[in-house]
Formats: sequence, C-alpha cells, structure tokens
Amino acid sequence: MPFVRIDLMRGKSAEYRKALGEIIYQAMIDIINVPKDDKFQIITEHAPEELNFPASYLDSHYSQDIVFIQITLNAGRSIELKKAFYKRIVDDIQAKLKARPDDVVINLVEVAKENWSFGFGIAQYVA
Repeated sequence: MPFVRIDLMRGKSAEYRKALGEIIYQAMIDIINVPKDDKFQIITEHAPEELNFPASYLDSHYSQDIVFIQITLNAGRSIELKKAFYKRIVDDIQAKLKARPDDVVINLVEVAKENWSFGFGIAQYVA
C-alpha cells in the first residue's frame, strides 16, 4: 500500500495534477507490483516561498516547476526495481507533461507491514 505525497508549486491545472498522480500510480502497478485500486495520494500545491530547494544538487538544476514525490511503501524491493521505477516516473512525466527530468525529486520511505491500517483500527497486513 504505497501512500503517495506529491508537492509542487501552486499554479498547475487540475488536469496536470491528476495526470501527475496517474503517472505515478501506473508506474507503481507496472514496475513495483502494486495491486490495482491501491491508490492513496495527496497532491499539495504550495506558494513559492513555501518550497525551499537549491538551484542545483548532484548535477540536477532545478526550476520553479520542481515536483517532490514521496512514497511510503512496504520494504523489500530491490535496488534494480527502484531504479526502474524512478526512471519510469521521470520518463512519463517528461513525455506526458513536458516537465524537465531535473525537476522530479523522488523519495521512497520503506516501512514494515505492521505500520499500516486501512481502517477499523486493524493492521490488515499482519492480522
């Protein structure tokens, strides 16, 4: 059950934000084996002064179109799978939304299965 947080600068259309979420969701299904309908996303827009980031870092040069993607998910996927996942997201965002590859920052937060409850106060993955 990945939980996706997407943060970006205010001003993108609702269609852009929806497409961004769909790109990430489809990559999760296709690359990291997330089941259909396992889609929990929060997309938040921010005023320019609410996002602090450098002009560049590790050969990436950022613009005001930067997108921060943080995905909390169960631990256990290989490094190769993660690399393919990052690439798929960036490639699709570039192709479908015309975003610069530099402007896509992705962070995975891996947790143990007992750290999830999908309702009713039950840890469904460990019950």
